[in-house]
Amino acid sequence: MVWLSVAAAVLTIGLKGLAWFLTDSVGLLSDALESLVNLAGAVFALRMLTLARTPPDEGHPFGHGKAEYFSSGFEGLLIIVAAAAIGIAAVSRLREPHALSSLDVGLLLSVVASAINLAVARVLTRAAVRYRSVALEADARHLMTDVWTTAGLVLGLILVMWLEAPWIDPVLALLVAANIAREGVKIIRKTAHGLLDSALDAESLAKVDAVLAPLASSGVRVVSTQTRRAGHQAFVQVVVQVPGLWTVNRAHDLSDQIEAGLADAVPGLVGVVHVEPLPEIGVVAPP
Repeated sequence: MVWLSVAAAVLTIGLKGLAWFLTDSVGLLSDALESLVNLAGAVFALRMLTLARTPPDEGHPFGHGKAEYFSSGFEGLLIIVAAAAIGIAAVSRLREPHALSSLDVGLLLSVVASAINLAVARVLTRAAVRYRSVALEADARHLMTDVWTTAGLVLGLILVMWLEAPWIDPVLALLVAANIAREGVKIIRKTAHGLLDSALDAESLAKVDAVLAPLASSGVRVVSTQTRRAGHQAFVQVVVQVPGLWTVNRAHDLSDQIEAGLADAVPGLVGVVHVEPLPEIGVVAPP
């Protein structure tokens, strides 16, 4: 999937770069720079996704899932840098605006590039959900930002042609810079939450609770539940109390049952169950 993003980024950079060259529009330059960021982010994401799916080893017994957050954080940082560069270019052009040329051809090239990004973003969004990948999600979000950015630029540059007002071009570029900077901050914020071991989403937590709820009817008490996500991996630690007269085998079988139920309810979830004795000894006799 990431290779698809790389190929799309290379193609759209060529189309948007040509559009900027033909028109000398700083707005289209900002669009081309954003596609360049897409390429850098996609290449880095490819490396991090490969690392994230490397099996656990002696130095990393819980796997390498958090490598994906380096990818999304890097892409967020690149977006903010690109926004700053666009802003600088736009301010310079706003001070000295001049007429644009070949806008019809440039706009057509931008629309074609945007259609490519839209198609790839939809594919990546589905893949991000399927593989629970924060890196693919960040890449898809960035591509969709690019799509909306191009749409706004196209409409704005049509106004430039209609009103013959070249100052609109750098103003559009400033709006693009603000929009992608906002998206970059959102990506970095989500990355920070992931690196801080944020809990699972509400839907997954509800599924975990559904697995644990029936335990009460068998005399088992759920003391605590802790969850965290690391990239595409998800973990839950459950502490349960069982009657003190239970055998070790019975408690072990219960742990296996809970862990299997959690894995079935939330695909990819790794569960660890800790068993303790209930304070009331002998509530339920062993079988």
